[in-house]
Amino acid sequence: MKKRLFSKFNSYIKLLRISNWAKNFFVFVPAFFSKHLFEEEYFYSVLFGFITFSIASSAVYVLNDIVDAPKDALHYHKKERPVASGIISKRNALFFGLFFFAALVMLSLQSDPVFALVIWSYVAINILYTFFLKEVVIVDLFCIASGFLLRVLAGALIISVYISNWLILTTIFLSLFLAVMKRRVEIANSVNASDQRIVLKDYSLDFIDQIVGMTGSGVILSYALYSVAERTVNLFGSERLVFTTIFVIFGMFRYLYLVYKKGKGENVIEILLTDLPMMLNLIFYISVTLYIIYL
Repeated sequence: MKKRLFSKFNSYIKLLRISNWAKNFFVFVPAFFSKHLFEEEYFYSVLFGFITFSIASSAVYVLNDIVDAPKDALHYHKKERPVASGIISKRNALFFGLFFFAALVMLSLQSDPVFALVIWSYVAINILYTFFLKEVVIVDLFCIASGFLLRVLAGALIISVYISNWLILTTIFLSLFLAVMKRRVEIANSVNASDQRIVLKDYSLDFIDQIVGMTGSGVILSYALYSVAERTVNLFGSERLVFTTIFVIFGMFRYLYLVYKKGKGENVIEILLTDLPMMLNLIFYISVTLYIIYL
């Protein structure tokens, strides 16, 4: 009996996709680069933003799993999701999701109105994506990418700090790069990709590879220009941030390698948590950047 209850509880936890909460650390980006990360007032404000985005993303994931359950059942990996596999009924998943939407309403009422607007914009875009925008070619990529950009903007708004235009461009290019790489893996790893996701019939590997080249280059160039921008140098009192560009380039190249040669990349968080070179690169990047900015 206990074993069955634990299994059921674990399925509900799995429904929340807690591992994907790592994406919400983008909320910390403005505090990190504005030199406010270790100031208590700023940190707790951003932490509140992180928690709110985590609740919002889980609510959206539950809705997505309910709507996509029939197609997820055809996917080699997604078929193991609680709703697609039948472990949790759509009805129970719906009540579970409504609980998180209610919690999000309560948190929104306690937050800054502009921050709340960003949160609900994220929710609205994802609901529209779940029901029909995911079937509109190109638009689907921008819907996926918008989540990362909204997290960064929310992080800046909640502590009222300026965020560099170059950093915003870096986020836009990176989020589009990750979105299109996700589509590439879906096409390359399945013989019936369009049955699982209708929009994939409008993409081809050649077309996607062209977008990958543009967005990948955009990430590296935008970040490099941010690192040497006059405002950046004046803010940090150092020109050394440019050396962190090497970690960005390595991360991009490693991700390309994992997608093109290993068939991975559909879930960026899974790669960051399981690929040792990517993990070490991220640790080195954060450590070196912290040293340059704060020490």
